[in-house]
Amino acid sequence: MSFKVIEQAPARLNRSELAVPGSQPQLFEKAAKSAADVIFLDLEDAVAPDDKPQARKNVIAALNDIDWGRHTMSVRINGLDTHYMYRDVVDVLEQAGDRLDLIMIPKVGTAADVYALDMLVTQVEAAKGRKKRIGFELIIETALGMQNVHEISAASRRIESLHFGVADYAASTRARTTGIGGANPDYAILTDADGKGERDIHWGDMWHYAIARLVVAARANGLRPIDGPFGNFSDPDGYRAAGRRGAVLGCEGKWAIHPSQVALANEVFSPSDAEVTKAKRILEAMAEAAKAGKGAVSLDGRLIDYASIRQAEVLVKKAEQIGAAA
Repeated sequence: MSFKVIEQAPARLNRSELAVPGSQPQLFEKAAKSAADVIFLDLEDAVAPDDKPQARKNVIAALNDIDWGRHTMSVRINGLDTHYMYRDVVDVLEQAGDRLDLIMIPKVGTAADVYALDMLVTQVEAAKGRKKRIGFELIIETALGMQNVHEISAASRRIESLHFGVADYAASTRARTTGIGGANPDYAILTDADGKGERDIHWGDMWHYAIARLVVAARANGLRPIDGPFGNFSDPDGYRAAGRRGAVLGCEGKWAIHPSQVALANEVFSPSDAEVTKAKRILEAMAEAAKAGKGAVSLDGRLIDYASIRQAEVLVKKAEQIGAAA
C-alpha cells in the first residue's frame, strides 16, 4: 500500500437512501417506519419554489418531533446558486436539534463549493454549541462536478459520501435521453453481419464511465460511493439491474425515490449468505496458510492470496454491520 493513509468516513449502512419531499409531511411517518438505511428530507428539486419556506419548517418540525428510529437522517439543501441555501443551513442547524446526521449538497461543481458550506456549518455549530458534528453528502450531477470530482472529494473532512445525480448530469452533458438512470437503446453497437446477413445489437451502459470515475474518487478519499435515482419505479427488474451494475463497480448503495425501491436496494447491496460463507472460508484458509508460512493457497480450484483477504474482510464486515442494525 502507499505510505499515504486514507482516513475512512464514519461507517454507516448506506444500502438504501430514501428521498422524501419536504413539502409532503404526510409521508414522513411512513418513511420513518421504512427499512431504508438513510432518509433524506428534500428541500431542493422535489419542492416547488413557492413551497420552499414551508417545506423548511416541515423538515425542522419533523426532525424534532418524529421518532426516526435507527435511520441516518439527512437534509438536501438548495443549491449554492440560490437564495434559499443559506437559510436552509442556518434554520435547520439552529432549530432542528441533534437528530440530524448529514447535509446533502446538490450540484457540487468545485472544491470551493464544499469549503463554503463547511465554513457556514462550522460557524453555526460553534455559535449554537451543537454536540454532533454534521457530515456532508455530495451529489455529483454536472459536467463541472465530474471534471473536478477528485479535488471535490478531498475538500473537507466532513464529506462522507459521493452520489451520482444521473438526471441533472444527463442535462448538463446534453445527453440524448429523457430517462432517469437505466439503459438506453440508442447506446448500442451492431455486430458484423453473419453469413445470412443478420446482425445482433449489443446495448451498452451509458453511465458506466461516470459511475466508475465517481467510485474511484470516493474510495481514494475514504468515502462511500452511492448510485443515484432510477426513475421508473414500476420496473423492479430494471432497478435491480442498475443496482447490481453499481455494486459491481464499487457502490455501497442506491437512492430510492419510491418506497418500493427500498427493499430492492437493501437486497442488491447486501452480501448473500453464500458470499459471506465463501468469504469466511477464504479467511480461514489464509489463516492456515499463514501458520504454514505460505502467502497463497488454493481453495476450490482457485488461487487466493493476501489480496483475497482484503476482499473477504470487506464482505464479512458488511454482513456484521447489517446484522447489528437488524
